Amino acid sequence: MRTFVRRKAKLDAREDAILLFDHAGQLEYYLQEQKERDHIDEATGDSGKNYVVLDRTSHLYLPARAKTTDSRAERLESWRCLGDELQEELNRQKASRITLVDLTENQEAGLYVLEGLVLGNYQFTKYFTNPKHKRSLLEYFVISRCSDEQLDHLNAAFDGTVRARDLSNEPLSTLTAARYAEIMKEWGGELGIKVTVLEKKQIESLKMGGLLAVNRGSIDPPTFTIMEWSPEDAINEKPVVLVGKGVVYDTGGLSLKPTANSMDFMKVDMAGSAAVVGAMVALAETKLPIRVIGLVPATDNRPGENAYAPGDVIKMFDGTTVEVLNTDAEGRMIMADALAYAKKFDPELVIDLATLTGSAAMAIGKYGVVAMGNADEPVWKELHRAADSVHERLAVFPFWSEYRELLDSDIADLKNIGGPEGGAITAGKFLEHFTDYPYVHFDIAGPAWLKKKDKYRTKNATGVGVRLLFEYFLQRTRYNER
Repeated sequence: MRTFVRRKAKLDAREDAILLFDHAGQLEYYLQEQKERDHIDEATGDSGKNYVVLDRTSHLYLPARAKTTDSRAERLESWRCLGDELQEELNRQKASRITLVDLTENQEAGLYVLEGLVLGNYQFTKYFTNPKHKRSLLEYFVISRCSDEQLDHLNAAFDGTVRARDLSNEPLSTLTAARYAEIMKEWGGELGIKVTVLEKKQIESLKMGGLLAVNRGSIDPPTFTIMEWSPEDAINEKPVVLVGKGVVYDTGGLSLKPTANSMDFMKVDMAGSAAVVGAMVALAETKLPIRVIGLVPATDNRPGENAYAPGDVIKMFDGTTVEVLNTDAEGRMIMADALAYAKKFDPELVIDLATLTGSAAMAIGKYGVVAMGNADEPVWKELHRAADSVHERLAVFPFWSEYRELLDSDIADLKNIGGPEGGAITAGKFLEHFTDYPYVHFDIAGPAWLKKKDKYRTKNATGVGVRLLFEYFLQRTRYNER
């Protein structure tokens, strides 16, 4: 596991530090002067400031008040946002090493402030040649009563999210479907995840018509990757299966997208699969006792070669015939094959994640994840609890049967788009056709890619979904309710 935050026992002399407090009296050990504590108390009280910068000449102190609210979810998010605010100050101060001293009464706030600090400082600088574009990456330490397990979980969530961001920010020229599969295999080998990669000939033998159809316009072959985390002490007999859309680049195919504000950032069209990969990494790093399988169908969608065309009828992996009316509705084509393939595992639950529709992004923007499905109420309760905890909130759309009627085709079992109404929902109903198990669909088109920084959700790829899934599995293993 990559360690982002390390524990230490005491603050070194002349060391930069964040002093996190509930009330100024907790600062007495570090700030002996009453006048100084009173000033900090007043500055971070009614005035609304969250922190004060104390320049000690040889080091920097940032006393920060961990303010509270009635809602636990709002409180956790306010602490993450405080961490991001502090990170921006540290960047201004050109700090290279920081220790967070959690002086708060319950020692909970520090973990969430660290989330904001670390995730807010994320950078994708791989392709810069000028050093001015690269900030110094901070070393983070914490003095806290938090448990080693809590710190391990925090570091795993960071690692999974950062890996997902890195994957989603990577251009097609260096992240083809084949290279993506290689990375999953490499990471699986490092972490004890069983990884099986099906290449084009195997995909053809399985007759995965949706994945093959989308790939027909590309010179690069498709892949279908199966990641299995199956610990001996797993609490579930039947696995939870995660399915991630792995369109490594989407031109729209023959239904070509416009470039500006559309095709120009379509390297992120595999963010759903990146979330699956990041979550699998976090599971393995913390050795959570829950059986989870990740499925990643991957290809790019191009208008070249023998590209599939509007009007084509495609026979899918499960035998369903689909009339293609828009080649830019390609994600559901490859996801459908993966969802049908998931039946072989007899899963207790399947969750898919995809940057699937502009309709979802238009409906709720960057503020949450569009969700729908046929899973029962206890599943939704667990998912909402996890989503609220990490502030990747779920907006659950109706999933009424009437929406399925909008997918009726004149010449095939289904058509791949449903018309102008309820586009996110008809996409979900299309996917549901290929399931026979409890099913949840997350459309992350809104929050997966941001054109400007939103607190600790940095500009460009956000890694949305990793922390949600990991928190869901943490709570499952913690409470062992199901």
